[in-house]
Amino acid sequence: MNDLCADIGYYALNHAGEQLCGDHIELQHQGENSTIIVLADGLGSGVKANILSTLTSKILCTMLAEGITIDDAVQTVTATLPVCAVRGIAYSTFTIIRLVNNERAEIMQYDSPKVILLRDGKNLDVPAVEMEIGGKKVYRSSVRLKKDDVFIAFTDGVEHAGVGGMFNFGWKREDIISFLETFWHVGFTAKTLTTILLDEVNRLYDGKPGDDATVCTVRIRERVPMNLMFGPPANRDDERKMMSIFFGKEGKHIISGGTTSTVAARYLGKPLVPNLNYLDPTIPPTATLEGVDLVTEGVVTVNRVLEYAKNYLKDNKSYEQWSYKKDGASQMARLLFEEATDINFFVGRAINPAHQNPDLPIGFSIKMQLVRELSDCMEKMGKRVKISYF
Repeated sequence: MNDLCADIGYYALNHAGEQLCGDHIELQHQGENSTIIVLADGLGSGVKANILSTLTSKILCTMLAEGITIDDAVQTVTATLPVCAVRGIAYSTFTIIRLVNNERAEIMQYDSPKVILLRDGKNLDVPAVEMEIGGKKVYRSSVRLKKDDVFIAFTDGVEHAGVGGMFNFGWKREDIISFLETFWHVGFTAKTLTTILLDEVNRLYDGKPGDDATVCTVRIRERVPMNLMFGPPANRDDERKMMSIFFGKEGKHIISGGTTSTVAARYLGKPLVPNLNYLDPTIPPTATLEGVDLVTEGVVTVNRVLEYAKNYLKDNKSYEQWSYKKDGASQMARLLFEEATDINFFVGRAINPAHQNPDLPIGFSIKMQLVRELSDCMEKMGKRVKISYF
């Protein structure tokens, strides 16, 4: 058993003028360390392509999750899918990436662009074995996982970028690889790498994609725990217990809330030093406390982080804001989104008297809702989340 985990991020660009994407991604987690990822590309675009790619990805994912072998699952789907009478090609192609115990990746592709693997910052060609399943050529690969490996799976809409415009024959594979190699060293999350690649694809299409383009990035990394305390305990007698458990946890520590940070300072016997500079006029300033990695204000800051998290799960455009700013919300977003793989929430149930002002739209239920929504977003990012209430 190793200490590796998979950071998975995906997104899609729709064909210009289409409301539905003709590509579809389906994920199925098998326990904590194994994952099935299926990326399907329906022929053409629009409703028909969307239905075919959705069916293909869901059928494959479901069958594999039920323990059916990849060969049998692929044979079932390839035998089921029709072939276009005019073009003589399948109505849906697909790529399967199966992560086994975060030790090995099994890749199977049917008529799709070959998955790119970046290892140590450079492209690594993974040998593929050609197989005939159900009368169709399928390529299969297997590779042992290594820390910082990055797999990029994409539909042919990425390679078609720039056809008839910036490039005569689209964006060549070697140029896509060169583009991605530039960003490997930065250590971006899988979702951010996906966003960067699709932004370039959209630019090459001049903002009007001539085909659906979908990217799924898998980044293999070590687990990094993170601890976030939000609010003091309901019973003041539980303060030492809460602080003792919180500071006893491995990983970085974030404290959100004025009262909470004051309690933490008293427990640590260290001075709480407020920062007076408003780096963002809409976000209260942070503070400094020895033994704590980040101290922020409570509800307003966490609410902004939640906004960033929701956007991260969509098109990640807010990355341009939180990726470099030094306000409390941006710092917290970087710690939770980019660094953490396992997040422990320590949530105090105490009611803040300051929030009882009828002129302020903040209540205890809103605070709890923030915690629920933020933890839900973290889980959707693929992070392990544990919430402890005090």
